[in-house]
Amino acid sequence: MRRGIRGIAATALVAGLALAATACGGDGSGDGGSSGGELSGTVTFWDTSNDAEKATYRKLAEGFQKQHPKVRVKYVNVPFGDANAKFKNAAGGNSGAPDVMRTEVAWVADFANLGYLAPLDGTPALDKTDDYLPQAVGSTKFKGKTYAAPQVIDTLGLFYNKKLLKDAGVEVPKTFDELAKAAKKIKAKTGATALYLRGDDPYWFLPYLYGEGGDMVNARDKVVEIDDGAGVKAFKTIKDLVDSKAAVTDATDGQENQLKALKDGDVAMAVDGPWDIEGARAGKAFKDKKNLGVAPVPGGSTAQGSPQGGWNLSVYAGSKNLQASYAFVKYMSSAKVQQETNEKLSLLPTRKSVYDVPAVKNNEMVTFFKPAVDGAVQRPWIAEGNSLFEPIKVQMNKVLTGAATPEQAAKATGDAYRKLLKDYK
Repeated sequence: MRRGIRGIAATALVAGLALAATACGGDGSGDGGSSGGELSGTVTFWDTSNDAEKATYRKLAEGFQKQHPKVRVKYVNVPFGDANAKFKNAAGGNSGAPDVMRTEVAWVADFANLGYLAPLDGTPALDKTDDYLPQAVGSTKFKGKTYAAPQVIDTLGLFYNKKLLKDAGVEVPKTFDELAKAAKKIKAKTGATALYLRGDDPYWFLPYLYGEGGDMVNARDKVVEIDDGAGVKAFKTIKDLVDSKAAVTDATDGQENQLKALKDGDVAMAVDGPWDIEGARAGKAFKDKKNLGVAPVPGGSTAQGSPQGGWNLSVYAGSKNLQASYAFVKYMSSAKVQQETNEKLSLLPTRKSVYDVPAVKNNEMVTFFKPAVDGAVQRPWIAEGNSLFEPIKVQMNKVLTGAATPEQAAKATGDAYRKLLKDYK
C-alpha cells in the first residue's frame, strides 16, 4: 500500500460491491443535478485499498450515500497491482472507467498528462485546501492545475518484533550496516532471520538509494542521477544483505510473503508502511499488540530517508456525474472521514486539523509516522514518475540473482531513464 509501488496481489479478483440502492430517480447519467439542486445518480468508486482496509472504505462510502439518499454509490475494490493498467484501459477506451478513483500519488501526473482526469480547481471537490499538509499537495498538481484531493499520506518505517530483538540482545538498528552486524546474533539466539527485504518491489529500493545520498532523477535540472556512485552503493547494499543471509527475499509476492514472515515471527524486522499495521497485528507474533515496534528505516553510509507515498482521490474526466463525484471526493477527503480512517486503520491523515484531535494525536503509529512523513523524501511528480520504477525492478532482480553487478545495474537503469526522459542528461 501503498504504498509507492506497493504490490497488492495482482491475481486477486476485482470485487464489485454495489451498495444498497437508495437512488430516487438517479440513473447514473447527467451531471448529478436534480430539481432543487439535490444530488442524484450513480457514482462508481474504485478503491485500491488492501484486504485489511477495504471494509472500512466500503463503510465510508456508505456514509456518503446516507448523506445523499438520491445518489447510489457503486463500490468496487480493485487490487493495487491491477489498478493502474485497468484504469488506463478503461479511460483510454472511453468505457468502464470509474467516476472516482483512489489513485496512488505517482499516478496523478501520469493520468492527468493523458487527459484522463478532471481538473478540480474551482470545484466543490477541493474544500478547505489550506488545511492540507503542504507535502501532500505536491502530488496532486500537474502543469499548474490540481487533479486530485489528498486522502492518505505515508512513508516507510522499520517494523520490528520487540521480543525477538530483546531475546537476541540487540538494539534496533539505525543503519543497514548495524542490521547486518546484528543478523548473526538474531539468528543464533532466536532462529529468526533479521530482515525481510522486498526484492520484488522497486519502491522499497528507495531507502537504500536515499541512504547513500542519491535519487532517481533531479527533475528541476533534468538530470538522471541513479547511475552515479550512490546508485551503485544502493544495489550493493541489497545484494550484500541477501548474500550474507542477514535478509531473505523473493522475486514475487513480496507483499504477502513479507507480512506472513513478520506475523509468524520468521523475521525480526521488515521495512513496511502504516497500511500494514493492522495486518501485522493479526499475526501470532503480535498477539500482544505492544510487541510490534516501529522505528525509522535504517540509514545508509551517508544519510537516512524514506519516500513519500500515499493516496489521492481523482475524478475521471469522462464522468457522466461530475457534480456528485466532486461531492464524493470532498466527503472522502474531509477531516471527519480522515479521522475515522485513522482511528480504525492507523492511516495518516493529509489534513493538519486532524492531528489536533486527541484520539489521533495519541495514536502510537501517528506518534512515529507523522515525524517520518514530515521528513520523507518527495519523489519527482512528473508524468513519467511511475515509469521510473520498472527499470529498477528489472535490475534489482538481476543483482539479487547474480545476473548483473551493482555497477552494471546502476548503468542499465540510468540508460533506461534517458530513453524514457528524452530531454534529461
